[in-house]
Amino acid sequence: MTKPAFTKDILKLDAEQEVERITSKLRNLMKNTIKRRGIVLGLSGGIDSSVTCALAVKAFGPKKVFGLHMPERHSSDETLSLSTSVSDHFGIESAHENISGILEAVGFYQRYDAAVKSVIPDYGNSWKSKIVIPNVIESTEFSLFSVVAQSPDGEIQKVRLPLKAYLEILAATNFKQRTRKMLEYYHADRLNFAVAGTPNRLEYDQGFFVKLGDGAADVKPIAHLYKTQVYQLAEYLGVPTDIRKRPPTTDTYSLPQGQDEFYFSLPHDRMDLCLYGKNNGYSTAEVGEVLELTPEQVQRVYDDIDTKRSTTRYLHLHGLLVGDVPEIK
Repeated sequence: MTKPAFTKDILKLDAEQEVERITSKLRNLMKNTIKRRGIVLGLSGGIDSSVTCALAVKAFGPKKVFGLHMPERHSSDETLSLSTSVSDHFGIESAHENISGILEAVGFYQRYDAAVKSVIPDYGNSWKSKIVIPNVIESTEFSLFSVVAQSPDGEIQKVRLPLKAYLEILAATNFKQRTRKMLEYYHADRLNFAVAGTPNRLEYDQGFFVKLGDGAADVKPIAHLYKTQVYQLAEYLGVPTDIRKRPPTTDTYSLPQGQDEFYFSLPHDRMDLCLYGKNNGYSTAEVGEVLELTPEQVQRVYDDIDTKRSTTRYLHLHGLLVGDVPEIK
């Protein structure tokens, strides 16, 4: 069978048909496999958790969906208001679990600050920071992380992270996702509900989640959908406009951080097309022509995809999927 021509619209789907397929599969899984009364999920104010919430409500009704708002000291100021707008909009019961106290108790803030301070000695409680990688399209360098820190007076410093400091920052930050998942399973156990995970296909394929943190779930309703397809469902399902217009963010560090700064090679719409192209045998020249990139630049993205797959392969096994995701080779 001849492949369709590679275009910017190749990921367009029939949203109504896809929502019906997902919700039908969710009902079947809950009844025959998971055998729980409803769904618990964390609400971040982002597009993925909002669409997952909307799908759960459509599948089971609002009384069988429970949301958790779990901000902490480093979260964006708008996180709680956006996540609350989702639970209000879809009429589900929810709870606010500020996790700052738990993170303080396990020493997260102290461990994180000490790791940053090891490369920026002036760093302190009133500073903000994030970690970033080079743009794979613009640079042929190895993807070595740097820390970007902002002092109280607004001065920005960017310093390359040695391996020890990078690993300490990453290990400490993973407390956040694991703490949230612990609370999700607490509420799931008390309600006899299942936990829904919210990774999309980019995140699932590339291992962009924390083992036993946001990677753990009983069911993953959107893991087969490319991020641009998640946005298509968001519009169909009536996800609040403020969330649909919000740029994808990790909301993990105290400085604003886009996912393409931290993990992915490109912004999500272009990364989706590269991943689709690679998954479906399109040449780097075909993909590059549509994205206005050279074949060499697309090849760097393809290579980056392979690297992430090989280093995160064991993360792809948690949770039942409601759509087909081809074997990751």
